[in-house]
Amino acid sequence: MNPLLAQAVDAHGGLARWNALRRVHACLQIGGGLWTFKGHPDLFADTAFTAALHDQDDIVFERLGARALRSVFRPGAVRIETPGGATLEGRDAPRDSFAEGGWDLIQAAYFSSYAMWNYLTQPFLYTLPGFEVEELAPWEEDGETWRRLRIRYPQQVAGHSREQVSYFGADGLLRRHDYEVDVLGGATGANYAGEYRDVGGIMVPLRRRVFGRREDGRRIDEPLLVSIDIADIAFD
Repeated sequence: MNPLLAQAVDAHGGLARWNALRRVHACLQIGGGLWTFKGHPDLFADTAFTAALHDQDDIVFERLGARALRSVFRPGAVRIETPGGATLEGRDAPRDSFAEGGWDLIQAAYFSSYAMWNYLTQPFLYTLPGFEVEELAPWEEDGETWRRLRIRYPQQVAGHSREQVSYFGADGLLRRHDYEVDVLGGATGANYAGEYRDVGGIMVPLRRRVFGRREDGRRIDEPLLVSIDIADIAFD
């Protein structure tokens, strides 16, 4: 394993502990300017998320918006259900449906499902088959030196983009994560992670804030694109 990735995995709880777990359950409050821009300002304001940890499958959001709808993500498909489980609509290959302008419910659910799964499985995700990693030159920010890991995603895993960069502090914990968002026309993201808590032996950042990036890699402080706060989380 790449030495920086090994340090990060150990700092977040270790691969043995991670491999002993199967699912994640979280209560989330998600906001930010992106959701207003895409026509869903309160869709994820108070929602519940569950997912398998080792496969990008069976990803579920509960309590979506005023109608308390439910979304289910499986590889290559998303469906929207009533609280009672009746299917309202579904779509195969939802990634192919994105274009400029607002998002429908399936597009919003697809984006949030793959994104949250990625965030909640970092950095263990990078040890899965098909991922390629390479350490880059260090980065100075907030008076700290962060080591950087470039990640290349395999085709079978949905992510913001095929190539991304994670930044780790001296303690090995994730500080920042950079990407271009393919379904947003390549818009840049600088995703900051903080307020770590030990949850069943896994170090989890309870707070994320996503900003745009300048050409030199520095964040653009306004507007705040996405905010994610974890009110409660557990693994089993």
